[in-house]
Formats: sequence, C-alpha cells, structure tokens
Amino acid sequence: MDDSLAVFDIDGVVADVRHRLKYLDRRPKDWERFFAAADRDPVLAEGVELARSYAESHVLVWLTGRPEYLRDLTTAWLRAADLPAELLFMRPANDRRPARDYKARQLGRMKRESAVSVVVDDDPAVVARLRGLGYVVRLADWVPHSSTLQSAQENEGRT
Repeated sequence: MDDSLAVFDIDGVVADVRHRLKYLDRRPKDWERFFAAADRDPVLAEGVELARSYAESHVLVWLTGRPEYLRDLTTAWLRAADLPAELLFMRPANDRRPARDYKARQLGRMKRESAVSVVVDDDPAVVARLRGLGYVVRLADWVPHSSTLQSAQENEGRT
C-alpha cells in the first residue's frame, strides 16, 4: 500500500440519495428532512466496491459536501456499509460555495501533505473543474446525476 490518496465523494458515489430528493423538489426546500434521512441511504454497490478496491492500495479519504453537523450520522453510515470512516472531510457550517470550488480548495490542501492518485465524484461540474486542475478524476456514473442534486451542489452549496 502506498501513501497516495484516493478521494471519494459520498452522495451519488457510495450512498444513493434518490429517496431524499423529494425534499428538494418542493418550495421551500426542506433541507432539514433531506439531511435527516441520510442515515437511510441505500448503498450503491458499484461505488462501494470501487472504494473498497482503492482502500486496498491507497489511503481512502472522503470529501463530501455534506454539512459538518452530519459527521456522526455519516461516520455511522460508512461503518454500517463496512467502509473506513477515519478520514472524512465535510463542509463547514455556513459554507455555501459551489461544490466544485469547495472540493478544489480542499484537494489543494490535501495534496500539500500527500499525492492525490484519483478523485471519484458524481458531479459533472466538480469532475470538469478538478480535471482542469490536473487531477485524475473518475465520474461516478452508475446513477444518473439528478438536476435537483446538481442545483443543491453547485448553485446552493448545500451538499
């Protein structure tokens, strides 16, 4: 195992959030219920298998736009899915930057400490931004990307 990082998003990569999107399709959006239901996300088998595979040869890091207050819930969910949960980077309270900006900044900090071998994310805007910065990025395309989730990630900086 080398010390390089495999950086994975959670929502849409290993966690299936589709059952929660109904809370964002309404006006006003119900962010509280959207996030409260995160502990019931089904696993996305393809993403979980990929994460486990990378964990065998890399340091697995989670970089999610989920808010920091969901740390305990997210850690428990990752452990229940039999995934490592030690290295979990979450969005600070009141940080509403687009996901592409938030994640690019966090990755810049990470690469000062360790090489980043790959990033896996479901957000096409994040993937485009990170590829433009020279990262090796894999688009998690095993679930169709939702325009509702896209708006939450890029326009509202909420996940």
